[in-house]
Order: sequence, then C-alpha cells, then structure tokens
Amino acid sequence: MSEHDIRRSDAPEKRVLNIGFIALTDAASVIVAATQGFAEKYGLTLNLQRQASWATLRDKLLSGELDAAHSLYGMIYGVQLGLGGAPATDMAILMGLNQNGQSINLSQGLKFAGVTSRDALKIRAHHSGAKLIFAQTFPTGTHAMWLYYWLAAQGIHPLNDVESVVVPPPQMLAHLKARRIDGFCVGEPWAAHAVEEQQGYTLATSQSIWPDHPEKVLGCTHAFVERNPNSARALIMAVLEASRFIDQNEENKLSTARLLSGQAYLDAPLSAIQPRFLGHYQDGLGYAWQDAHPLRFHGEGAVNMPYLSDGIWFMTQFRRWGLLRDDPDYLGLANQVQQLELYAQAAEAIGIQVPDAMRSSQLIDGKIWDGSDPIGYAHSFAIDALVDSSAVAL
Repeated sequence: MSEHDIRRSDAPEKRVLNIGFIALTDAASVIVAATQGFAEKYGLTLNLQRQASWATLRDKLLSGELDAAHSLYGMIYGVQLGLGGAPATDMAILMGLNQNGQSINLSQGLKFAGVTSRDALKIRAHHSGAKLIFAQTFPTGTHAMWLYYWLAAQGIHPLNDVESVVVPPPQMLAHLKARRIDGFCVGEPWAAHAVEEQQGYTLATSQSIWPDHPEKVLGCTHAFVERNPNSARALIMAVLEASRFIDQNEENKLSTARLLSGQAYLDAPLSAIQPRFLGHYQDGLGYAWQDAHPLRFHGEGAVNMPYLSDGIWFMTQFRRWGLLRDDPDYLGLANQVQQLELYAQAAEAIGIQVPDAMRSSQLIDGKIWDGSDPIGYAHSFAIDALVDSSAVAL
C-alpha cells in the first residue's frame, strides 16, 4: 500500500484529534507532528493538550477526552492489567516515540554528605536511620521501573530499603529544593535543570541501565483503534515523519529544542533542554561527556517499532515487584496491545523499515533480555518482591 493509496482510499474517520502530552523533552515528535505540518499532510488536525500529571493524562484517555497521547510505556500496560488505580481497559500502543534520555538524580544534601557514587549510596541506604525518599512519576511507569531496576542492581531493595513516592515530572525540582525528596528518576529537561540550578546531580542515566531502552509511546485505548483505524494509521504516519525529521540532522534537533522550550510546551530554559537533547551531559559533579546512547526519536525506524519484547519486559517487572500476583499470558497480551499490523502499514507506506518484533539487549546487571522466556526472567532476580499466589489466603 503506497502513501498515495492510503491518503486517497483510507481517509481518517476522525480528522481532529485531541492529543495529550506531559511537559517532557521526549514529547518532541508529537509536538512537531502537530505544529510543523506533518499531521495536515495526512488529513489530520492535532489539538495538543498539556497535562499536569500522568494520572490525569491516563484518566482523560480512558474517558475519551483525549484520543491518543504521549504516554509512559508501563502506564499503558498497567491500565491493560488493571493496575495503578484505574479499571482494566484494553489499550493500544501505536508506536514508540523515543529511546533513552531519562536520569536518576540525587540531592545537594547527599552530595555534601559524600554520597556521590553507587557504593556510597548503598552504604547510606543500608546503614543510616531514616530511609531515603526517591520520587518517580507513576506507579507502573518507566521511571519507577528504571529506578527499581537500578537500585536493585546496586544491592538496594527499592521497596524495603528506601521509600518511593510519586511526583509529576515538572514538580520534581521544586520537591528537591524543598528537601521533600532525596532523589528522583525523571525525563528531561528536569534532571538537567536540577543540575543547572545546582539542586542536584546525575548519578545514572536510564541508558546506562539499558542502552536504547524503550521509553515513551504513542498510546490510546483499543476502542479508539477499532473505531478509527484510518485515523490511527494516519496519526502513526504523521508522528513517524516528525520523528524522522528530528533525527535527520543537528539543525533539526536545534530547531526542535527551541520549539519545545516555549511556554505552551515545556516552558523551560533552552539551556536545560538543548544539551542533553544533543547528548551532551554534565553530571553536577564535574564530569562532562558525549553520551553513546543519547535521546533519539527515529533511528531509521528502530526506535519507533512497537516491539513485542519491549512490552513483555514491563510486565516481567510488574511481576518482579509484586504488582502482579501471577504470571500473565505475556506474549498474548503483548500481541493484543502492540499494534504491529497497523504500524507496519504506516511505516512501509512512507519507506521506513520494519524490524523484527523481538529484540535482544543486555542490561546493567548483565542479564540478557530477548523476550523468549518471560516467566524465567521475571523469577530470575536475587532482589524482588514476588508473591506466590498459591500461598496467599483468599
């Protein structure tokens, strides 16, 4: 099916779509698609609606107030499984929006106390009276999963040795300044902004946990796809083209960073957005580097594929941390949520390669994840919170 055929015979059922986003750098491709002519090319008008928190965005997706949204990968699967305070609802992931680009920051107080390494953090977590308080952005979201995985890889139990609280991304810096939290895991520009404001330092990036990890997705309810398959496909095509545009060259990245800094989008200083957008990092401890796995939006299509193995991974972590009492039908659920056929139609129509639905990666603890044995993987960790449902009194 060619791009021309799609535009002529498969016109969008719904031409004006309300698209939610959170004030984060990785909303870039959705914002560019809506504002730089990519959506209009496919017969769509995208009304961008910035949301205050992931919980608000989720609720508006479920109510139909939003048609689709820049979403946390784990949030979509959490709703699918009825976790995190919302009723179980069939959900859909249309495409990946980005890889990499999140950070774990600690407070100035910990810096002054000499907690500037992973070993020092482990000692502090295990041998001090009051528990450290870490913020993440949503109970089943990516930031919770990166934080938990990273802490566990250091020998720190994320549910027993520290406290975890939920804070919306744009509020992280204020909570750090007010000393209500000792650290956080969040997307940019809020980690970079904390370093710039000398209110914290970056001890780990998410790409150091899992190089080229899945991050935000274009999510919606499954009902929206069923009612509006042509609109959903057109939306994928528009955001795919925007993603390709951003990653095409540095000039496009710079112009996108300037766009994002505007009051309607991130409302944050360009100086906090642009460097890490380009992969330039300073950790607040005197170290600067060009990251080998920077925030990216397209990667010749490798970023945007809704890999089955990516979706399955989040469910293994829900099982690991006791959010699920039993092992679900990992592959069956991933095949239901990941819109592989629709994505392939959109990608092939605009000449973007569609990779295999499973991919293999090595994470920070040396474990290989390839999606082939989710039950074995979920039960393979020395630090976990697994619940044996057979031993739970009903």
